[in-house]
Amino acid sequence: MWSCMVYNETNDSVDLQLCQDFGLILSIFSLVYLIVCFPLGLCYNALLVVVNLSNKVTMTMPDVYFVNIAIAGLVLNLVAPVELLGPSFTRWPMWEYNNELYITLLILFNISSLVIMYSTTLLSLDYYIERALPRTYMSSVYNTKHVCGFIWGGAILTSFSSLLFYVCNHVSTKIIECSKMQNKEAADAIMMFIGYVVPAVAVLYAFVLILRIRKESTPLDQDSGRLDPSIHRLLLASVCMQFLLWTPYYMTLLVHTVAGAPGSHSNRQHLTTYFFLRCLSELLAFCSSFAIPIMYRQMNKNFSHKLQRLLKRLHCGDQPCPHERSAVQQVVT
Repeated sequence: MWSCMVYNETNDSVDLQLCQDFGLILSIFSLVYLIVCFPLGLCYNALLVVVNLSNKVTMTMPDVYFVNIAIAGLVLNLVAPVELLGPSFTRWPMWEYNNELYITLLILFNISSLVIMYSTTLLSLDYYIERALPRTYMSSVYNTKHVCGFIWGGAILTSFSSLLFYVCNHVSTKIIECSKMQNKEAADAIMMFIGYVVPAVAVLYAFVLILRIRKESTPLDQDSGRLDPSIHRLLLASVCMQFLLWTPYYMTLLVHTVAGAPGSHSNRQHLTTYFFLRCLSELLAFCSSFAIPIMYRQMNKNFSHKLQRLLKRLHCGDQPCPHERSAVQQVVT
């Protein structure tokens, strides 16, 4: 909970002012996110999912991964208002929540982060496979859909492994099984290694392979079955954006894992600064829920055509659209 009561008790005016300033900054940033970023993320994520799922025939391998990222973004959109309007992010919370709701929000946040990071990672690896072996269908849409299912399953299993540490950190020490597992640093270490270190190494490896194959021009580069060249720019931009927004959050996990949260009486200023940076890094992570779909909307050349096709279909209703009738007539003749 973001509270400055401890400084009121000690009459430490400097630390009290710092705590109040940090709380005010967080409150303003949270309010800006909820007014501007939250509706944008909700609309663009939903639009990305609906447009692609309504045009399943024209979906490509990157589209499937970005739909997966958009679904995880919608989960983040559900978590964000509850978290940002709670006591951790604002000096004027609209509600208080108990440990059970806190753990639920944390697990949903962790699952979304894992899905986003691993979808980005596997998109990089599958892009290399598609560039190197365009006709093997190893990275086909059909296979990618199953891979995305495994990503969600793996994210849920990983989150529940760290869930044990979080739960036992909030329950009574009378439970013998939990008395030995009250270690939040262990849960953060699991998330840091699986959620950041592994994807970062895999993405770096994939980019090395992609750069190597791009230097080797072959006749296959003119193959019409290859992905649109704009996908490479979209991939590079999305990967950089994801790691830019999520790295501060995982760095706070690393600090907490290595040093633990400062909590002594002499380090109250450090404690306030740590929690401020921790909340600010979570706010940056929430920003990925609207940054990626907007980037996809602007950089994917086929998205506009899919959106226009969907709007025409909605406008025609149950009746076949004129352009569809003309296409059928051309095929018959």
